[in-house]
Amino acid sequence: MRTEVSNASSADFAANRALGAVSFDVQLQDGTTRRRRLHESGSLRVRFPSPEGDGLSAVLVNTAGGIAGGDRFDIEIAAGEGARLTLTTAAAEKVYRAAGPAAELNIALRLAARAHLSWLPQETILFDRARMSRRIDIDLAEGSSLLLCEIVLFGRAAMGERLRSGEFVDRWRVRRGGRLVFAETVRLEGDIGEKLKRPAIAKGGVAIGTVLIVPGEQALVERIREAADVFAGEVGISAWNGFAMARFCAQDAARLRADMMTVLGRASSSALPRLWLS
Repeated sequence: MRTEVSNASSADFAANRALGAVSFDVQLQDGTTRRRRLHESGSLRVRFPSPEGDGLSAVLVNTAGGIAGGDRFDIEIAAGEGARLTLTTAAAEKVYRAAGPAAELNIALRLAARAHLSWLPQETILFDRARMSRRIDIDLAEGSSLLLCEIVLFGRAAMGERLRSGEFVDRWRVRRGGRLVFAETVRLEGDIGEKLKRPAIAKGGVAIGTVLIVPGEQALVERIREAADVFAGEVGISAWNGFAMARFCAQDAARLRADMMTVLGRASSSALPRLWLS
């Protein structure tokens, strides 16, 4: 009887998981970036506001209202030669506690020669006992450019919420011209709240972020470092092998977001998505 109940519970759990996928590509046509192929399934959608200049804007929408354990979302985006795309999300993505398997988020970005992508989603918020595994694979052709940011919040400090335990695995792989140029995996699991208190990890911070800039040279690093006096949290930036990376850590989301906007403003002349400013 216990086995039958357990099997039934497992089946109910699997049947109620959210699955979503978005796959599309953009191409340059008559000097303007246009959407070409688009596939949507499950609870993941993408919307395209009015074109701005010669580029195109896209907004990802998760109609499931968040991510829970066992959910899976797949995003695949390709930018053709010379195309320009800016992508954000309709809201911060909330990852709720998981009683079973971790949620999975797989992101694949491909840029052809002279293409540019600004990947600027709003924050990912991990609630207590959340479990998520994220994979970001980026393929850059020679001559393409990328501005990518990601923010992760371990609970909502402004509402008195803290993430005490859970699992967060974040795997990034970047290839340029088919050659692996950057690989990183961040793994936090178990008593995450206590680990974040350690000076070598976050020194009590509950908000972390990363900005990847390609191409990125030392001159860009120096331009961003000129704003050091206005940073509210910890910000470090360096450049090597033709790209720059900035790391962020702050005591709350508001401080990190302000620091992120300062860096993005100095890294690019393009305006931030309107949703970032609302």
